Amino acid sequence: MSDILDRLHLPFESRLPAFEGATTWLNSEPLTPESLRGRVALVDFGTFTCINWIRTLPYVRAWNETYAAHGLATIGVQTPEFELERNLDSVRRSLAAMDVAYPVVVDNHFRIWDAFANRYWPALYLADHNGRIRYHHFGEGRYDETELAIQRLLRDAGARDVPSDGVAVVPEGIEIEGDPHNDRSPETYIGWARAEGFVSPGGAVADDPHDYSVPNGLRRNQWALTGNWTIGREQAMTNEPGARLVLRFHARDVNLIIAPTSSSAPVRVRVQLDGQRPDDAHGIDTDADGNGIVIEPRLHQLIRQRGSIEDKEIEIEFLDPGAAALCFTFG
Repeated sequence: MSDILDRLHLPFESRLPAFEGATTWLNSEPLTPESLRGRVALVDFGTFTCINWIRTLPYVRAWNETYAAHGLATIGVQTPEFELERNLDSVRRSLAAMDVAYPVVVDNHFRIWDAFANRYWPALYLADHNGRIRYHHFGEGRYDETELAIQRLLRDAGARDVPSDGVAVVPEGIEIEGDPHNDRSPETYIGWARAEGFVSPGGAVADDPHDYSVPNGLRRNQWALTGNWTIGREQAMTNEPGARLVLRFHARDVNLIIAPTSSSAPVRVRVQLDGQRPDDAHGIDTDADGNGIVIEPRLHQLIRQRGSIEDKEIEIEFLDPGAAALCFTFG
């Protein structure tokens, strides 16, 4: 890490904004720049269905656990991309399941997002003990560099015995980093406002129930629906049992944000890969037969392939009505 240390510069970028306009705080009373004075603040923007943010979580948790005793204050900011991410019960449940124990401010009105002039999920900012932002990073990666910046700012604040070695992080499950060499499929939105690659004959009928079909021979990154669906601005909702969503992709992992449209009615799903049960290519939210169940709104990992990767077709059948599909992500 010495080469990173040689090129690491921590210029004064701006002042740490106030966390004004928050919807609520979780795991903490409200914090302010004044209450954080004397500590190094790590501010981490994310939203609980974002795969890129989820894959940074093992590092943020480890830094909080390792450096809090040396003066690091970790603050998560949950700013929604989708309407369902504004639901406080869903935010609380998801963060608890992800073992996020540090303070989190819910930013449903984008007040904190705008105060930081932020535009990314995930985005990480480091402020020194005098409340000056000295470092930022957008997206995944640069974990060694970020940790060195944390260590330097803590030492500059007068902390003693700050560890000089990096934390040992072994991500598991959906938090395992993506496979950039094989990820050739882009984030794919299902709602009509941002949908690309939708090839069901006749196109999307906005906001009304409609019977869709799948054409023959999907090309990579094309997708289609079959059965009766209602395509809304952010999501497509199933109206009858047996509705299917089909996508041709090239990636190791296939993730899909899915939500039940009724909190009291779980939805069973069945996934096929090239027309077959996924076997050992199933994700953590499906079994070898491709069976899974949607109980709460979140990101579901449907496929994690082993071995060589090539173009394949995933078919998700919703065995019960009342499901909403929002966005595919890959890894």
